Amino acid sequence: MATEFSGKIELDIRDSEPDWGPYAAPTAPEGAPNVLYLVWDDTGIATWDCFGGLVEMPAMSRIAERGVRLSQFHTTALCSPTRASLLSGRNATTVGMAMIEEFTEGFPNACGRIPFETALLPEVLAEQGYNTYCIGKWHLTPLEESNLAATKRHWPTSRGFERFYGFLGGETDQWYPDLVYDNHPVSPPGTPEDGYHLSKDLADKTIEFIRDAKVIAPDKPWFSYVCPGAGHAPHHVFKEWADRYAGKFDMGYERYREVVLERQKAMGIVPPDTELSPVNPYLDVTGPDGQPWPLQDTVRPWDSLNDDEKRLFSRMTEVFAGFQTYTDAQIGRILDYLEESGQLDDTIIVVISDNGASGEGGPNGSVNEGKFFNGYIDTVEESMKLFDHLGGPETYNHYPIGWAMAFNTPYKLFKRYASHEGGIADTAIISWPNGIAAHGEVRDNYVNVSDITPTVYELLNIEPPATVRGIPQKPLDGVSFKAALDDPSADTGKQIQFYTMLGTRGIWHNGWFANAVHAATPSGWGHFDADRWELFHIEADRSQCHDLAAEHPDKLEELKALWFAEAGKYNGLPLSDLNIMETLMRSRPMLTGNRTSFTYYPDCADVGSGAGAEIQGRSFAVLADVTVDTTGAEGVLFKQGGAHGGHVLFVQDGRLHYVYNFLGERQQVVSSSAAIPLGRHVFGVRYARTGTVENSHTPLGDVTLFIDDDTVGTLTDVQSHPGTFGLAAAGITVGRNGGSAVSSRYKAPFRFTGGTIAQVTIDLSGRPYEDVEKELALAFSRD
Repeated sequence: MATEFSGKIELDIRDSEPDWGPYAAPTAPEGAPNVLYLVWDDTGIATWDCFGGLVEMPAMSRIAERGVRLSQFHTTALCSPTRASLLSGRNATTVGMAMIEEFTEGFPNACGRIPFETALLPEVLAEQGYNTYCIGKWHLTPLEESNLAATKRHWPTSRGFERFYGFLGGETDQWYPDLVYDNHPVSPPGTPEDGYHLSKDLADKTIEFIRDAKVIAPDKPWFSYVCPGAGHAPHHVFKEWADRYAGKFDMGYERYREVVLERQKAMGIVPPDTELSPVNPYLDVTGPDGQPWPLQDTVRPWDSLNDDEKRLFSRMTEVFAGFQTYTDAQIGRILDYLEESGQLDDTIIVVISDNGASGEGGPNGSVNEGKFFNGYIDTVEESMKLFDHLGGPETYNHYPIGWAMAFNTPYKLFKRYASHEGGIADTAIISWPNGIAAHGEVRDNYVNVSDITPTVYELLNIEPPATVRGIPQKPLDGVSFKAALDDPSADTGKQIQFYTMLGTRGIWHNGWFANAVHAATPSGWGHFDADRWELFHIEADRSQCHDLAAEHPDKLEELKALWFAEAGKYNGLPLSDLNIMETLMRSRPMLTGNRTSFTYYPDCADVGSGAGAEIQGRSFAVLADVTVDTTGAEGVLFKQGGAHGGHVLFVQDGRLHYVYNFLGERQQVVSSSAAIPLGRHVFGVRYARTGTVENSHTPLGDVTLFIDDDTVGTLTDVQSHPGTFGLAAAGITVGRNGGSAVSSRYKAPFRFTGGTIAQVTIDLSGRPYEDVEKELALAFSRD
């Protein structure tokens, strides 16, 4: 695009010659194709039927039949890093995304802020005349910048996307999602009772965004980055979709692995002599201080389970499979629209999963994945209580780790492990019927996620620009594999790829792979210099079954030295395997700073994690300044969290109530003995921590309920969260229950009526309740 005016300026416009070159919007080359990135979450390579799995995915098969499946595609082993690498064409550590946004640190490799010198694909394509849309999961904005008071510099609409509809964090409730439209939060357009589900909503918005522009400029190309929540927890889907898989997984995860491996061999996804890795390959490995291999990362053999456990684990997997197939059907609607509108054949479609199947369900699975982020392993007994509700709004479920191993067949380990193929070897498909001749074929070239966008640039005949938005650009780290799409024997020139994630390490070099044996976060092992390294000729041994370290010590030392060289080149250090609680408690540049007092008001947007008052097992007080006009007043005064963990102060049946919902397992209730009085009052609750549950890290405390300075109810030994109410649905609202209901005693949103709420104050200072109440009462007198 011209940058200097080349017209003529005279005194009279009649004698002057205009030049629109420096001012007109960029225009894409004639016939430029559309680009569609479909990014799935936590979906192992052995999940879908088109990769040998037993989960039916007609839309993904439809893309595969008109494109190329990549059998050696690799990611970073975790969400944010993979997405950053995908969109930038660079290693995750190069762009400051060595870990997920919630765990980022103040180091160049892990700051969580993608530099503007490493532009994202939408930033480049916007300057090439494309419309750009982001729909679904983003997870590339730091936790402390994901709120309405924060800078929007790393929100989608500041990183090249013209429109955004989705969720900023790593996960969200599929029934009650934390939605953002462009730069502001919005409520979902429906409820589960109405038939609402996020996957359908995202498909609707994708079609809407494309159609909105196409009716105006039919020939203008677009880039759509579509990222459903599937198959990340929570695994939410309508019962009839889960029921499609009734009995299909009763064989157990070990047998599933055997069946699927044979299918993979027949399809050419793995070499014909590939072996199955053990389901617990490192049970004999101990940490530097003798710590056992984490129980959280251990598979319970299927034949050791009782009948209830087998039934539960199978149903959890049926729900996951139904979630995948339902979401596939919604993407199928996008494909139908593109075909009906004549756009499908000239759309480059890239399908990937951002990492391997997830082990975050632990050995028993979970009906509330929030337990993982508070340092708990769920029990079968608790899960069985909700067996009939799995996949519904009452649960926040995740299958057990044995199924993670199954969905990563034939590989070792799972999401979080960059040292093993189970974390990094993932599903990928590329299709462009008008531009890629190969249809229904498999390519066995070694590909990393950083190579995708360089390949798309080459398919589009775009030279990566030297500057974007006037900012000089760093070179791409990835290597285009376009030549391999045309010719499977072509040499792409890729020779090396290093990996690091949550304390785990690996490096690939010309068919060899070396890895350190180290438990991933949340192990907290440290002592990385004591790690034992393994060596595999991975070109022939894809499942890392035969450690050749003793046979080829020189080769191992060569690869270890290469890892450190690459880490130095791409900001690979420092390493971190801090446990969940250590990570959550580390200092971050929060806008809340060291404040201990927070004031919230009705009719404001939800205040989510990273921006609100974080209780984290401390003593606290909640005080609501309320005027009650009628004896029929009722509704939520204050809530934080949701159905799977949180607390709420509300009025119902003329009385004041407080509920602390501990991990969705128990609702601890205290209520006033007498009716609330009319007029202006302070309704409050005080949680005073008294200790910890024996042999546990669970905080214990006593709850006192107040009206003004009078005690109206008490409850002892109340359990509270040591960490977070959740990575999603943990928002604070006043005057209503946004999202799912914290308490089963009412139906959300249960807006407060029959009076007005001036404000709600949360105090985390630990001061006596009476002192805080007096300050608020004094403020009354000045109103």
